[in-house]
Amino acid sequence: MEAEAADAPPGRVQAALSCFSFNQDCTSLAIGTKAGYKLFSLSSVEQLDQVHGSNEIPDVYIVERLFSSSLVVVVSHTKPRQMNVYHFKKGTEICNYSYSSNILSIRLNRQRLLVCLEESIYIHNIKDMKLLKTLLDIPSNPTGLCALSINHSNSYLAYPGSLTSGEIVLYDGNSLKAVCTIAAHEGTLAAITFNSSGSKLASASEKGTVIRVFSVPEGQKLYEFRRGMKRYVTISSLVFSMDSQFLCASSNTETVHIFKLEHLTTSHPEEPSTWSGYMGKMFMAATNYLPAQVSDMMNQDRAFATGRLSFSGQKNICTLSTIQKLPRLLVASSDGHLYIYNLDPQDGGECVLIKTHSLLGSGTTEENKENDLGPSIPQSYAATVARPSTSVASTVPGYSEDGGALRGEVIPEHEFATGPVCLDDENEFPPIILCRGSQKGKSKQS
Repeated sequence: MEAEAADAPPGRVQAALSCFSFNQDCTSLAIGTKAGYKLFSLSSVEQLDQVHGSNEIPDVYIVERLFSSSLVVVVSHTKPRQMNVYHFKKGTEICNYSYSSNILSIRLNRQRLLVCLEESIYIHNIKDMKLLKTLLDIPSNPTGLCALSINHSNSYLAYPGSLTSGEIVLYDGNSLKAVCTIAAHEGTLAAITFNSSGSKLASASEKGTVIRVFSVPEGQKLYEFRRGMKRYVTISSLVFSMDSQFLCASSNTETVHIFKLEHLTTSHPEEPSTWSGYMGKMFMAATNYLPAQVSDMMNQDRAFATGRLSFSGQKNICTLSTIQKLPRLLVASSDGHLYIYNLDPQDGGECVLIKTHSLLGSGTTEENKENDLGPSIPQSYAATVARPSTSVASTVPGYSEDGGALRGEVIPEHEFATGPVCLDDENEFPPIILCRGSQKGKSKQS
């Protein structure tokens, strides 16, 4: 759920934001600019609260926050091969690592931190930042496309398996073993994403017309949605709702599409009792005699709901979140605005724009209001998102040559727990080892 805004073409206004990303449970938005980066809370429709802002690192093009914790990962164009991990509430750098080429993307959950380069992926243990595995000789991945399940109990990783086709490699980030390869599309991949439990994987190709959903870890196709037929588009973001009921896709067009994942059934449908029902059954039976491409097109589901943007051609990302007990569609764009829409989870249709926020204003600073660590349990749209307030304090023991903790330095498991945790102010999250590392020729090869 991260986007890097490209430079504007001649004749078009340059993007105000260099990058922007929603956190893992869609409760926070991070933006990067020429001056630095900012973090916002997404707990209210009417008010956009700035949680933190920093101008210490200029020209930021990657910024990722770990859930609602104080851990943030930043990469700057001034040092594109260096990853910096900060504890922003303490104003301290936890660690930094340098790599052999430019960092293209970063993904993290409570168990793993991934650094994606064009031809390799580094897998770190987030609790001590030790390098666990390096996936070398992967197909060239110039956009840094990859996805990591936010469910740390499986930590599945997905990345392109081919430069010319839509093949997806599924990898287990916990056992550090390849799981399977999925032939998802004929064309090159443009977007991949896991649902919150890591049991489903959605993908789209560069054509942007068809979106498919596969089971994990089996790799079986579960759903197929058609975004459009008239033109090819560039999919800029693809994301499940936290309860996995919906799948949202935004592109370089003025329309955001929301698809509904209906419950699958293996039971045979009852015989139609009306003339229209009989004709419908005959029509579907006729598709068996049509060319495969035509038959597939007729069996693909269309969008359940849509959101209309007032612009097209701008880099943007979308997400689905529960704010003040109601389902919302959120779209952040490179022009520096956040758009909030109401979504009808029952009838769908066109989403209603209810608020537009500027991301470049001063905002309301709430450094002490944000909760540090909340549960990643999927919430239904009717449920209130309740995040426990926890805070913890970083320690600075020694570090080993590979950037991990020294032997015997163990980080307590409760500090990365997903449920409610009651800790005092002397245990500020996250207690990660202070380290300086270089990942040039010191990694475990795949």
